[in-house]
This record gives sequence, structure tokens and C-alpha cells, in this order.
Amino acid sequence: MSIIFHGLPTEAVRALQRGGADAYGMTPERKVSDGDGVPCRHCLTNVAAGEGYLILAYRPFPALQPYAETGPIFLHAEECPRAAEVAEMPELFSRTKDYILRGYSADDRIVYGTGAVTPTPEIPDRAEQLLQRPDVAYVHMRSAKNNCYQCRIELDVPLKSSGAAI
Repeated sequence: MSIIFHGLPTEAVRALQRGGADAYGMTPERKVSDGDGVPCRHCLTNVAAGEGYLILAYRPFPALQPYAETGPIFLHAEECPRAAEVAEMPELFSRTKDYILRGYSADDRIVYGTGAVTPTPEIPDRAEQLLQRPDVAYVHMRSAKNNCYQCRIELDVPLKSSGAAI
């Protein structure tokens, strides 16, 4: 079995890029990138220097509930293609030494005991281990320093997906 890294869904991103409200009902802020540390969660690449980007509140869950964390993310201000859904970890993430991986159940609840700061080279193996557990439907990869959402990881098996918003 292999894992798949998912950028944010294009439909949701296009709504935000067109001025739609974020998870807090606010219009995303527009900024210009200096080329350093502005990872777009849709194409999973860094926003280049001089390009516009959005800062907004994002909740990677289909509904409000106690475990539905909301936090800041960046997106390209202009349309960009969604990252290919592949087993290889996107290059964007290789620049940071570690991330938090945390498993979630099919009902979008944290599966206790799955969260851990994971060295970047170990992420694919750790995600696959978590996803082989029957109680884990998907994994979030988050910043180890700020807990910001990075991407969603699933097994490359359609039946394993919870159908929750990614």
C-alpha cells in the first residue's frame, strides 16, 4: 500500500481566491511574498518573491466539532494547479526538519496516541504506519513549531477515505 499527499481541494481554494470568506467569515488578507516561507496549501509549492498570496483561517474538517482545529494558512492569490496526488512527499516540505503527524478517525476526531513530532525523512513511513491502523482514516501533517495545517495524507485506497473535506 502507498500513501497519497493531498493539497487543498480546488473548488474551496478558488472560492477563497475570488474573495470568498474564510473559516472565520472574513475575507482573506492579500500580501506580496518575499519568496521565503509562504507555502501554498493548494499547489504545495512556495509562493515566489513578488507573487501575491492570501492569509486566511482554514478548518480542514467538514463541520464544527471539538477537534475541528482552525488556523492560519497561505494560498497563492492567483489560480494555481492543485498538487499532484502522489506518494512522494512534495519538495516543499523537505526544507523543514520535522512536522507533527496526527491521525484522525472516520468521524474526524483525533485518534489519541497518534500525534508526534516526526523527522521529515520519516514522514512517509510514519504516515503509512498510522494509516494501517483500523481506527485511523487519514493523517494531518502540521507545522511542528506553529501547528499550522500543511496537508492531508491518506492511503491510496478509495475505501479508506472518510469522505471528510480535505
